[in-house]
Amino acid sequence: MGIAKLGVSGVSPLMIRNVLEFSRRFELDPDDVSRCVKVLKGLGFSDGTVDRILEEFPRVIMSNESEIQRKIQFLLGIGIPESGIDGIFHSLPGILGLGIEDRLEPLLDEFGKLGFSEDVVRREISREPRMLGMELGEMSRCLELVGTLKCRVPIKEKIFREGALRAGFEVKLRVDCLCRYGLIRREAFEVLWKEPRVIIYEIEDIEEKIEFLVHRMRYNVGCLIEVPEYLGVNFDKQIVSRWNVIEYLRSKGGLGCKVGLKGLIKPSRLRFYNLYVKPYPECEKMFGRFSRDVEVRNRHPVGLWKLMKPQKHPESKDDVKNMKCFVESLY
Repeated sequence: MGIAKLGVSGVSPLMIRNVLEFSRRFELDPDDVSRCVKVLKGLGFSDGTVDRILEEFPRVIMSNESEIQRKIQFLLGIGIPESGIDGIFHSLPGILGLGIEDRLEPLLDEFGKLGFSEDVVRREISREPRMLGMELGEMSRCLELVGTLKCRVPIKEKIFREGALRAGFEVKLRVDCLCRYGLIRREAFEVLWKEPRVIIYEIEDIEEKIEFLVHRMRYNVGCLIEVPEYLGVNFDKQIVSRWNVIEYLRSKGGLGCKVGLKGLIKPSRLRFYNLYVKPYPECEKMFGRFSRDVEVRNRHPVGLWKLMKPQKHPESKDDVKNMKCFVESLY
């Protein structure tokens, strides 16, 4: 197959591999791929979007032009501007595999029954096209979770800062992230409910923590169900620094017992310092905080106490005599 003859610039290696594998599986000819590319470009899709569609959804090769046009007309019908169609297909190539009557229309009906206006739905879909890829009932489950969260007001305000529909979608993204690492959906929802801060963290930050947990710390991802706080703390200050201290002490035989994930994450910083850092001065640099090298700033200027010292008045002989008489009268 001559890739250059497709007329698509900037073709990715993954697209080439996926198209070749799909063509081999269904015994498709190079002409079928060329025909598909011509159809997509004829409908106004950019080279980058054509590459994305063939990479993520090579089954489009077996689709006819009318099926693709129906999806475009559906998007135009819900208020997506013509200029935004290319971006929708670039972000969600899999929309070509979703049925209109049995999937997309029921999904929009679900959003409406949840109380979201057409304007809100249209705005959020234009902003995040992947929302159209949600399963039926998934948004309802996500909104049910965020509605029952028990967390501090500032955290809840951050979760809902861009509206309830967006908050539900952010929950969906994090559930999918946890499931990619081996949790089932029920367990993923449980982790988010116990540790709502995960919802306001970026997906990349969550993935970094899980990668460290699994590959560096050698814990099973299932530990997150028992210690969801792991995903809610600062990675560098409260995970890496503590792990470095524990690993150092373990290598030196300085641990009397095994320290699990709960013992690593749940103690306060001061308690962890007193238990594992303070007795071993060489660990203070690894831990970072409470180190002797850190200069402690005074809350008040030096010598301020002198200004606050009560004024002292001289005592006369009469004052001393009166005080003695008063004390003797008490007896």
